[in-house]
Amino acid sequence: MTLAQRAFERLHAWPDLSTGPASCGTGRALRSARDEIVHFHSDRDVDLHLTHRAIQRFRQDLGGSSAIHLVPGSRWVTVHLDCDADVDLLLSLVSIALKAHQTPPAADLPPGCNFRRVTVLPRAAAGEV
Repeated sequence: MTLAQRAFERLHAWPDLSTGPASCGTGRALRSARDEIVHFHSDRDVDLHLTHRAIQRFRQDLGGSSAIHLVPGSRWVTVHLDCDADVDLLLSLVSIALKAHQTPPAADLPPGCNFRRVTVLPRAAAGEV
């Protein structure tokens, strides 16, 4: 079982999430009653729909993780799953996303996840010059 499959199975059991196709057309999604929250695009790459406010609040922490990739202007963050700790991080961030989506967004930003907007390099290669 891949890390993405393991994360999907764990999140699928959460009562506040339901499954369906990702609106971007690639992969599966988990959604709350209001919004799509998670897109599973591959065995390792997951897009998580945070609000602008949540991204701003946690920007420094998100930017400090080698598993997280931010795209300027996007309400989505890409999580690259390389180990079990990354799955745990994703689950924690989904909890934050669910809480953040309980209130209407403060600003109307462009729709769509980060699929095809993020290139993830393996961690070993990311530090090489």
